[in-house]
Amino acid sequence: MGSSLKVGNNSYDYSFKILLIGDSGVGKSSILLSFISNSFYHLNPTIGVDFKIKLLTVNGKRLKLTIWDTAGQERFGMLTSSYYRGAHGIILVYDVTRRETFANLSDTWAKEVELYSTNPECIKILVGNKVDRESERAVTREEGMALAQEHKFLFLECSARTRETVRQCFRDLIYKILEVPSLLEKGSAVVKSQILNQQKVCQATHGSGCCS
Repeated sequence: MGSSLKVGNNSYDYSFKILLIGDSGVGKSSILLSFISNSFYHLNPTIGVDFKIKLLTVNGKRLKLTIWDTAGQERFGMLTSSYYRGAHGIILVYDVTRRETFANLSDTWAKEVELYSTNPECIKILVGNKVDRESERAVTREEGMALAQEHKFLFLECSARTRETVRQCFRDLIYKILEVPSLLEKGSAVVKSQILNQQKVCQATHGSGCCS
């Protein structure tokens, strides 16, 4: 991946929506902050869906990532279908030191993704966080790999605290998204821009009804 670019809203080739889901306290917000910033900060649990934007260049393509964080809403069962709608990539996070967070991915979160995700070819990656606490591990790497294989997810273990493989998580996800034509089409900023321009020209020339 290239370095982040501070560019205007229309100066990117693709715009992708990425979700972070999983039980409260598994480190979703910490993973997000570790990726978008140069250092790790401790985050207090937050209420209300939050998102961050990351601009970067991959293989010469300028990407705008809008990364959504559940921000505590999952504790109240308040995630709705709109949270999942249009997602190009989903990061399912569990805590390797808390076995129930791993079980809930299969029992709850994977089922929600299947139910609400509107992009059939959306890329999913299973992430076991907090591997820096190896002595407290309650879920083996092999178990994580097996669950990922069962659901056809990508798989990684990481540590948001030490930033170990956090960037690789997003890199693997983005490269896979870039391999799927349907996701590229839905995320194309060029296509959206062309449609909007065409509508403006059409409305200016013939009135508002011609492009309906």
